[in-house]
This record gives sequence, structure tokens and C-alpha cells, in this order.
Amino acid sequence: METMTNTTNAIVTQAVEQANAFTISIWFLIGAALVFFMQCGFAMVETGFTRAKNAGNIIMKNLMDFCIGTIMFIFLGFGLMMSENYLFGLIGVPNLQIFTDFDHFPWSSFVFNLIFCATAATIVSGAMAERTKFISYCIYSGLISLVVYPIEAGWVWNSQGWLAQLGFVDFAGSACIHTVGGISALIGAAMVGPRIGKYTKEGKPRAIPGHSLTLGALGVFILWFGWYGFNGAAATNVTQLAQIFATTTVAPAAATCATMIYTWIKNGKPDVSMSLNGALAGLVAITAGCHTVDILGSLIIGLVAGIIVVVAVEVVDSKLKVDDPVGAVAVHMCNGIWGTLAVGLFSKDSGTLGLLYGGGMTQLGKQALGILCIGVYTAVLMTVIFFVLKKTIGLRASKDEEVRGLDLTEHGLASSYADFMPVPQVLTGKTTTPTAVPPEKAVEVNLMTPANKESAPDQQPKLTNISIVTKQSKFTELNTALTSIGITGMTVTQVLGCGIQKGNTEYYRGVAVEMNLLPKIRIDIVVSKIPVKTVVDTAVKALYTGHIGDGKIFIYDVEDVVKIRTGETGFDALQDAT
Repeated sequence: METMTNTTNAIVTQAVEQANAFTISIWFLIGAALVFFMQCGFAMVETGFTRAKNAGNIIMKNLMDFCIGTIMFIFLGFGLMMSENYLFGLIGVPNLQIFTDFDHFPWSSFVFNLIFCATAATIVSGAMAERTKFISYCIYSGLISLVVYPIEAGWVWNSQGWLAQLGFVDFAGSACIHTVGGISALIGAAMVGPRIGKYTKEGKPRAIPGHSLTLGALGVFILWFGWYGFNGAAATNVTQLAQIFATTTVAPAAATCATMIYTWIKNGKPDVSMSLNGALAGLVAITAGCHTVDILGSLIIGLVAGIIVVVAVEVVDSKLKVDDPVGAVAVHMCNGIWGTLAVGLFSKDSGTLGLLYGGGMTQLGKQALGILCIGVYTAVLMTVIFFVLKKTIGLRASKDEEVRGLDLTEHGLASSYADFMPVPQVLTGKTTTPTAVPPEKAVEVNLMTPANKESAPDQQPKLTNISIVTKQSKFTELNTALTSIGITGMTVTQVLGCGIQKGNTEYYRGVAVEMNLLPKIRIDIVVSKIPVKTVVDTAVKALYTGHIGDGKIFIYDVEDVVKIRTGETGFDALQDAT
């Protein structure tokens, strides 16, 4: 009986272990799918932080990062990275097993590492946005997936790699992915040069705001969501997965708060785009040690990351004179390095105990050596790749192509937002039928020439255009006041301008933006029956506050008016239909 019970227990235990192993494998692939969804996040961040005329080009680059990278990784990249025949702990020997041994090929490992490879490649897109040739970018993307990422990542994630043997820790890629992508971004952006108009002749940076912070914010939230798979996919049990989820939440939250407070104090207002970068910086920094640090450690890592990203953006922009529209260098390179070193400070794992938890300098030294070697290898190889591209087919689009936008010149897109372009409005549904007027009468338009005015001055009341420029917030009050005196028609336009009110200085990503042109509203009214003085007095009374910025009223003589429907002119053209 006891033997039977033991056998039953063994069977149950084995079944539970198999079920757990199956669950972990399923989660591993789900995590890979979440990482793939991060491609969407990167695309939205880069598109939102750049100008609309290049949106399609950026989307295309993010699409091709993954597609070209997949082909490269199949034929060579995966073999260099994860081959069982690994030479001297440095490089794998490709065997094309994916084509020759379908049944025994490690599909889960291939899919997971392929998606990570695409992430490393796509980081560069934003830093080189708005001025890079599409063909050159495609070649770069293929090469980083072919030889750059696979070799250095193999050092860390292949169990035979020399950094893995050393005890270097990079659980999900602060060094292997983000530092590599950030270094590549720095070199690429420096070699391609800044966008036209980015710097003055004296070298002072100018702000070039992105066209949609909404898209940028959407991208950040997508990336944060995908990062739970990015960091958590390799978890070996539910407890560890929950811990990773916690640190992956706390660090970016702390980083965002730090960035918001720092920019608020520094610039007088919290910077939206920098706060979005702060969230990404926290995610990058926690990636290396997400499985070994506690909540206090993740808080500190995030807070430091939030400050680093702001300082790094300003150094790259103002000191190095490298134009990085999305902050890829600050987010990925600088915080990838910080996150990698932070493992040597805050790790609580007994085998990799950090300096601040009594582990001494051993693990910190390993982390420093690993990030140094990965950085030097990437810098040398990417410098060669970008240099060859620049000297052969060229890296940069022409001046005309850059000014017109890469959407049009590279892809034939008049606009990536075609449906949002102003077009004649088509009205459908029930409409009011106007009084019928014969076409022959409608086209008989007799314009009031100076000669006609002199011959019949009493028959043509004077026409006057009153143009009012004021604050947008005052329109409702003005409209109500004008309606009360019988004004039934007006043209309203959103405009930008300045007079005595010269504007004010704001900041975009740490760079001063001279707001010389302020948003205003312009109301044009042509009057004939109502006295001009009555209209002006009413407008002044409605708009007056006594402060600079109340606006101005311009008064012009109107030569004539033509009502298109009836052909009526002058005074008659301005009267209501009867």
C-alpha cells in the first residue's frame, strides 16, 4: 500500500512539474509576443517626437527593422549567437540547423532572441530620423542584426560566452540591447549630422518640437506594457515573475517623477516630452537587474535614471552638438550603462551580491568590465559600418529632400495624414432650400467701380471691413456682444501673431523656445447698415481688460461685395435673405 502511495505521489509530482514547465514555456513565448508589440511603441514614440512630414518614413523604418533583421538572423545571426559550437567563448559557428533539423531546432530560443535583436536595431531609427536615406538605413539594420548584436549578446546569453562564464549579469538587456542600440544611435546621429536649422551659426541649439505628443505618449505606454514581457519572459517561476513585474513598475514610475520634478525646478514648468523619456529611462535602467534588486533598489535606480536622462539629453544636444530628436542616446545608452552598473550596487542575489549589500567590489567590477567590452566592440564595428555607408552610397538625404520631407521624397506620400488635410466640405442630409434665383440673374454682376460710386453716391451705402485680433479665450464674449447689436455674419480665423505682447520663453526638451508668435483669433466683419462706431465700441467693451494682449481693431474701406447665389452687390449683398 505504501509503495502504491509513493508511486502515486511521484506520478503527481512529475505531472505538476511537467505542467509547470509547460506553463513557463508558454509564458516565454507570450513574453516574446509582448516584446514584438514594443515595435509599435518605438514607432509611435519616434513618429510623435518628429515632424509630420517624416511620419511615414519612420513607420517604414520600424517595419523594416524587424523584417530585414529576421532574414539576417535566420541565416547567420542566430548561429553566431547561440550555436552549441562556440569558439573560445567569443563567437558561435553557424550550422543552419533551422533548415536541416526542423524537429530538434530550439524554436523558443530562436523566436525570443530574434525579437530582442529587432529591438536593438530599432533604437537607432529615432536618433537618425528626418534626414537619413532609407536605403542606407536598411543596410545598417541588416548589418546590426547580422553581426553586431548576435556576437556581443552571445557573450552574455550563451552559457559558453566569456561574460556568462565570468558571472556578468544582464538579465534582459540593459547592456546587450539598450547600450548597444544607444551607442549605435550616437555614432549614426553624429555621422549623419544635425537636421537643417537645428543649430545657429554660433552653435546654439534650436528646439524642433515633434508634431504629436499624443502619439509619443501612446508609444511610451505601449513600451511600458511590452516591457513586462521584455523583462519577465525569462522568469523561471511565478514568484520571480511577480518580483520582476514589481521592479519593472517601480523604477519607471520613480524615474518619471524625478524627471518631472527636475525639469519643473529647472525650467519653471514640468516638461512633458522629457517626462515621457524619463519613464523609458527607468525601464531601460531596471532591465539588467530586474530579477535581483528589491523595491528600494529599484526606486533608487529609477530616481537616478530620471535625472540622468535630462542631463544626458542636454549634454548630447548642447555640448556634443549631436541632433537626437527622440533622446535615444540619453535613454538607451546612458541608462543602459547605469542599469548595468547598478546590478553591482543593488543586487541581493547571493551569487551576485552587490556592493551596497555587502558583496564588495567583485560584482561591480564584472559589470564594469562587461559594459566596457560591449561598448568598445559596438563602437568600433558601428563606426566602420556608418563610415563605409557614408563614403559609398551616402547616409544623408539631400537638402531638398529633407526640407520637403522624407515621406514625399522617399516614399511618394503627399502626407501621412491625408484624411486630416483641409478639403472642401461635402454636406449631406437635409438642407434648407434657398430662394430660387434664375442663373442668368445670378451671373449678372455689376461691380461698383469708382465711376459708378461718383455717379450714384447716395444709392450705395459705404461698406467697411472691421478686423478684430484678440485672445482666443475672449471669442464667446465678443460673439455674444456683436450678436446683440445685430451682427449676423462674420469670418473667424485662428492665427498666430504678436504686437507689443512679444511672447514668452518656453522650453522643449531643455532647449529654449522663443514664443514670438502667440495664438490669437481674428474676426472679420463687413458692415453697411450698422454704424462702424457702434461695432467698434461694442467690441472694445467686450474685450477690454486693461492688460497687454487685449488685441487690436483694424478698419478698412471695402470697394464692393458680391453675393454669389444671387449676383447682388454692395449693400444688398450683405442683407439677410427674405
